[in-house]
Amino acid sequence: MTLSPDKSPGSDPASDKLDARVYKVAGVVVLGAIMSILDITVVTVAIPTFQAEFDTSYAIAAWSMTGYTLALATVIPLTGWAADRFGTKRLYIMALTFFILGSLLCSTAWNIESLIAFRVLQGIGGGMLMPLGMTIMTHAAGPQRVGRVMAVLGVPMLLGPISGPILGGWLIDTFSWHWIFLINLPIGVVALILAFVVFDSDRPEPSESFDFLGMLLASPGLALFLFGVSSIPEQGTIASARVLIPALLGVTLLVLFVLHALRTEHPLIDLHLFRDRAMTFAVLTMVLFAIAFFGAGLLLPSYLQQVRGETALAAGLLIAPQGIGAMITMPIAGRLVDKIGPGKIVLTGITLMTIGMAFFTQLEADTAYPIMMVALLIMGFGMGCTMMPTMTAAIQTLTHSQVARGTTLMNIVNQTSGSIGTAIMSVVLTNLLQDKPDAGAAIASNTDPSLAAKLPPGTIESGFDQAADAFGSTYVVAVVVLALTLIPAFFLPRTRPKNPELAADTPAAMTH
Repeated sequence: MTLSPDKSPGSDPASDKLDARVYKVAGVVVLGAIMSILDITVVTVAIPTFQAEFDTSYAIAAWSMTGYTLALATVIPLTGWAADRFGTKRLYIMALTFFILGSLLCSTAWNIESLIAFRVLQGIGGGMLMPLGMTIMTHAAGPQRVGRVMAVLGVPMLLGPISGPILGGWLIDTFSWHWIFLINLPIGVVALILAFVVFDSDRPEPSESFDFLGMLLASPGLALFLFGVSSIPEQGTIASARVLIPALLGVTLLVLFVLHALRTEHPLIDLHLFRDRAMTFAVLTMVLFAIAFFGAGLLLPSYLQQVRGETALAAGLLIAPQGIGAMITMPIAGRLVDKIGPGKIVLTGITLMTIGMAFFTQLEADTAYPIMMVALLIMGFGMGCTMMPTMTAAIQTLTHSQVARGTTLMNIVNQTSGSIGTAIMSVVLTNLLQDKPDAGAAIASNTDPSLAAKLPPGTIESGFDQAADAFGSTYVVAVVVLALTLIPAFFLPRTRPKNPELAADTPAAMTH
């Protein structure tokens, strides 16, 4: 049984209007989400700094990202049960505390090993913040209004990959690498105080028993699978022991978990939620969308830096129209989802994203920036109509007692699919670049200008053309996957959600 937060006077989740309390709750949740998501992306620009600072290789320094991601994946499956058992407010405050403590310790790291260890601690807190935040906001708003509050939460989810490199580059250039972690402290302390004040008191009811066997199967299974997948870009092939052994072990544990969960009344990850048609098609939509969106997310920053010679900060600024487009359409999409359901909105969003992304399949070494920014703006319009409406579709028809498990499931899907997409696009791009002899030399000349004088005439120009072609061909894969997302999205609900009081009396609710 899930906790039922107290309702503040004057707050009615069944009402169609968003009141002040819901906005306050959303504001606190967004603060936590901003820190968690930014810390996934802000470290990307710091890896060369970590290499120099700690005298280590890129592969080892990259574990400062991988360790954080694996900690997220490991702790997310526990979040639904823990929210039921201890209460969302208490758990959210604990997660924030772990995150703040991890951030402080990261800033004091004396070698790469200590930094990786502290990033794992930070990830344990960060992994709980997003699913808990979604649960708290859904409980506060109710199904009738969840589209609009999820749109608020979607802002950091969409802007994180864009603003992270900008913020990280600025902090490192202006201050030092320590500040990419120290910046979390004032934000985290404010979020902690506001969580104490704003969130309703927990009233957890007798909880379901903890699925210990499920934890032993799901958490390490997910972590091992993502470790294997995350190793693909570094190894350059799937046929590597470092990829195959952990990935296959992870898949085996996850298959055993599925068999266990289907026979258990209260599993750690509630697969019985797939009885809900909207949840099933929302998960399928999110899988394909996350593979395409997060996979393609690494392509343009790399193109701008490696082919066009831009700095990380300049690349982040050039990608900004994507975030601007999302911010324009997301509030509109949130209101429309609450009125007509997510189906038509998501279909529109995916179509716009596919049109915008298709432009990048034609990338050249001198593609005009204004045209690129228009394409990014169109993609942004589509993003604002896709990610959070899909999340809304998944949880909009769930009963109050199912919400914590539903948000946990969607966050696992999002995290896993994003990692798979990143690995796929990295391998495709790497292999295409290896097949183009002059591309590597041209890219290297951006960091070592003297190299250009040592190469035959025309090699650099030819190399940049080849590299741009490799990026464009990789975008073809992302566009195809994104277009396939239209198939499950077609089956998403196209009607206003049911009244929460009526949903609570359904047979599905009775089983929980």
